Amino acid sequence: MPQLTKLLETIEDYDVKFIRLVFCDIFGVQKNIAILASRLPHAVEKGISFDASAIAGFSNVEESDLLLFPDLSTFALLPWRPSEGCVGRLFCNIRYPDGRPFEGDGRYLLKQAQQKATDQGYSFLLGPECEFYLFETDEKGNPTTTPFDKAGYFDVSPLDRGENVRRDICLTLEEMGVKPERSHHEHGPGQNEIDIQCCSPLLAVDNFYTLHAAVKAISAQNGLFASFLPKPLPHAAGSGLHINLSVLKNGENLFAHFEDNPKAASFLGGILQRIGEITVFANPLPCSYLRFGKCEAPAVINWSKQNRSSLIRVPAATGSEARMELRSPDPACNLYLLTTLLLYAGMEGIAQGVKPPQAFQENSYTNASGLDSLPTDLAKAVVVAKDSEFLQRVLPPKLLHNYLTYKEQEAATEEAIADPYQYEMAQYFERI
Repeated sequence: MPQLTKLLETIEDYDVKFIRLVFCDIFGVQKNIAILASRLPHAVEKGISFDASAIAGFSNVEESDLLLFPDLSTFALLPWRPSEGCVGRLFCNIRYPDGRPFEGDGRYLLKQAQQKATDQGYSFLLGPECEFYLFETDEKGNPTTTPFDKAGYFDVSPLDRGENVRRDICLTLEEMGVKPERSHHEHGPGQNEIDIQCCSPLLAVDNFYTLHAAVKAISAQNGLFASFLPKPLPHAAGSGLHINLSVLKNGENLFAHFEDNPKAASFLGGILQRIGEITVFANPLPCSYLRFGKCEAPAVINWSKQNRSSLIRVPAATGSEARMELRSPDPACNLYLLTTLLLYAGMEGIAQGVKPPQAFQENSYTNASGLDSLPTDLAKAVVVAKDSEFLQRVLPPKLLHNYLTYKEQEAATEEAIADPYQYEMAQYFERI
């Protein structure tokens, strides 16, 4: 296997002693197991087993064995680990012992969605815009809810104290083969944003999880705690994960001539048509819904050309940068699953020739009459998803059942708690 041989040479050249095999659970939480670099050929040939019953939503104790098979094309060194005896990372595909793909593997489902579109002559470019907060830590290194600074949108140093941290994160991402396009301070105190260059969906989502890991690690090295929770501060801006998406037909960007291209409009219309059903995947936590309708987070289902109060906007961009931007998701989502659903919804729109409504140019926060709303809380999002023929058609039944069952339980627990904010912070703050 030439690819393995070349990688083993790289591992020897850089004195790599450990390899982290990384995957996501169905909720988008990263998991990993470390193996000695000498075990990589075994992992490639036979996989590395793990107890799937210990991963929420994966499996039960009666059929608990699953195997990780590393994707060799995703190798990267972890720059925040020691340079001697250093550590590498590989994203993994998940399979059953008999070799079947595991239906809870979001990477596999996304690859399937991409391939089905490729068979019809379509491809995509995807670029996430990720917001997160930086918080101070206490004398023991535990996270607090004190923001690292009091700066606002696009502020500069010294008011923006996160400037150097963002620089270190972006340089680290470059070392790992990820291209950050831009970074800046966001609206909230201690809130930051880093945008990743558009590329193929699978690579873009892998890059998002690389960014997630790098942000956490570099922040910790600077004595800070990074949170991707959608609403860590009740009276400040929430954190979103805006998704830029372009559709290419035989290499031509359909959004480059959006006004004259019905297929681009139908792709956008397909996503508008299904976004209510998809919302439980785009906004998976109870606090996700506290963002909606404020601080440039949409609450209704509409689109526009440059109006940032809209759910989808088509920015003033040309050529290869032409795209649509979905503004409702947040960084707590499983981006593999969400991207899979967006591709299927958009392609369904093209197949059905869906025509989107007229562009909505008014402020959706002050005038939303006649517009359908996104689900207003997690419980309502679960109900909409349970009734979705679309989700039942495009997702494996076991995955959909497990995901919605967990989300229904989370919503019910939250509703019964006297102080939902404190409960949610205790449950998710340090994990997201």
